Formats: sequence, structure tokens, C-alpha cells
Amino acid sequence: MADANISIQSINETETDLQRTLEDNRPVKIAIISVLGVMITLSNIAVVMVITSAVSGWSRNSRYFLLSLTGADSAFGLLIMPLNLCVSFMKEYNEGPDPFCHVVAFFNATIYSTCMYTLATISLERYVAVFYPLKYSTLLTRKRALLLISFAWIFPPVLLVPISVPAGIIEVSFSRASLVCNPMYSSNVSYSLTLTCFIFFPCSAIMTFCNLRLWIAAKRQRLKLRKHRWGGGYRPKVALRVLVPVMTVYFTCWTPCMVIMLYNAISGSGVPEWIEFIAVWLPTSNGFLNCIFYFWINHSFRKKFHVLLQRLCLGLCPGADTDSGCVNSAESSVAPGWSSNYSLHERFSSVSSNCTLLTLMTTETIIREPEPA
Repeated sequence: MADANISIQSINETETDLQRTLEDNRPVKIAIISVLGVMITLSNIAVVMVITSAVSGWSRNSRYFLLSLTGADSAFGLLIMPLNLCVSFMKEYNEGPDPFCHVVAFFNATIYSTCMYTLATISLERYVAVFYPLKYSTLLTRKRALLLISFAWIFPPVLLVPISVPAGIIEVSFSRASLVCNPMYSSNVSYSLTLTCFIFFPCSAIMTFCNLRLWIAAKRQRLKLRKHRWGGGYRPKVALRVLVPVMTVYFTCWTPCMVIMLYNAISGSGVPEWIEFIAVWLPTSNGFLNCIFYFWINHSFRKKFHVLLQRLCLGLCPGADTDSGCVNSAESSVAPGWSSNYSLHERFSSVSSNCTLLTLMTTETIIREPEPA
């Protein structure tokens, strides 16, 4: 009896120490989440400013897909983070079913899933634009592009709606370690495995296939340029530099979260505090990194952003010297005429540099034409 009391006391002391550690680390975690939210929000605001204006070399469908990606990424900073922080401050750690936490968990899973589906559709659009440039307008019409975008936003909520129901088929609890309302995947293993089979694995397969084909094509094109000693090898070289980071960042951000989800569903056990925190919040950082790989690397995007930024500065400072010609020179650099040296197929390609680069495969004569500065 005495040994049992000692054991119970030891367990209680361990739990108390754990709770104290979680409370001590909470301010640091809140600060990390807040900074990440600000970075995601500001970067995507800049992206929206540029996408809503005319950018040379971007097709209409590309802008639709990228606006969809921007919307999903922005939801990380404008919806996911505030909702979970609200639960952390107001709801604390109530035991039992919490309707509000169920709703938050539903939004968490929906935005995460929508972002993965959107990344997959962008990879698919780039694949069609590069390998079927002459058939692009037929294969991927405006209606089909909008249907793909609608699917990426409608299917995840339909699949995840059971999470929003308190006392439903899956339990939800607030995690002190990650400061997130998380489904308890071990409470319904079949449903948890179904989610990974319908969301993570198909999206990852599509992205891997499309980007691997693009990478192989870019490598072949670069070798071809080197063999013939043509001076247009910059584009395939950029493609090779972009494709590997895109896929590396994707799997780095999303795989740990999926692994922990499967581990929790199958074993019913948790993971150490900081591992859970990093794995759960790492996918949100993809919302910031997407702005770099899908937008900032693109030359036309940067040019347009500089013009909009200069206009904004002049608007905030009306007394600035407008005779210096800085705005006019920047505008001329992105005027329609500056892109006249690009190939015709670039109009149909994706925003990412690697997509526009690979269109060179269809017309070798364009490679001899010098790249505009």
C-alpha cells in the first residue's frame, strides 16, 4: 500500500513538473507563432498587390492558381494562428468535449489540406504548360482551372466535417505542447488513415511526379545548351535551382506533421513537447516560403513589386521629387515591350521560373536570343 502511494505521488510530481515546464515555455511559443503570423501576412499582402495588377509573362490561369495559393497561405496568418491563440488564452485546457475547439480544429485541418491541394494543382498546371504548351489552352481551359481550384477549396471541408462535430466520430483536445486544437487521431484510426490517403499522399505524389519530370527536362535542356555552346543556358540553370528547393521545402514542412499524425493514430502515444510544437507549426512556415519560391524568384514579379512599392512611397510622401524619373524608369522596365524577347510559349507558362525556362524545349531557335537584363 505504501509503495502504491509513493508511486502515485511520484506520478503526480512528474505531471506537475511537466505542467510547469509547459507553462514556462508558453510565452516563447506564443512569440514564435506571432512572429511567424506577421511574416506570413505581410509577405502575402505584397503578393496580392502584385498579382492583382498586370505582370508580364503570367497567363490568366496562372494568376488564378496563385491567387488560390495566396489565399490559403494568408489563412495561416489571418485565421489559424489567431484562432488557436484565442483558445490558448481564453479556453485554457478544459477537459471534455469543447465545441469551440472542435471548430478550430476543423479550420486547422481544412486550411492545411487546402494548401496541399493548391500546391498540387500548381504543379499540375506547370506540368501541362511545359510539356504541352501548344495544347495548353485546350487541356486547361478557364473552366477547368476554376474547377480544380474549387475542388481544392471544397473537397477538404467535406472530408473533414466530422472533426467539427463535438462527441462525433473523432475526439478533439487542446494541446499544451503545440498550443493547437488537435484531433486525437488514435480515437478513430480508420478515419485518420483515410485522411492521409486522400490528402497528403495523393498531393505529394502529384507534386513529386510533376516536379521530377520538370527537373529531368531542365537538366536535359541544360546539357543540350552546353553541348551546342549556346548562350541561353541561364533559364534551365535557374529551373534546376528552383525545383529542388521547392520539393525539399514541401516535404520538410509537411512530412513531420504527417508522421506524428500517423504515429499518434497507430500507437496512441504522443511525442516530446518541442518536437510536437515544431512539427505542428512547421507547415505554416510553408505559407511564407511559398512567397519566395513561387513569387520572389520570378523576375517579372520583382520588377512589378518595385514599381508598386515606389508608387506607394510617392503616395505617402506627396512632396517627394517626382522629376527624378525613378518611377518612370522602373515602369519602363516592366512595360509590355520589355518582354518582347521572351518566347511566345512563356505567355502560357506558370509564374515559377522553372516553368518558363523549360518552354525552350519546344523552340530551339529562341535559345539563341539573348536574355533581357
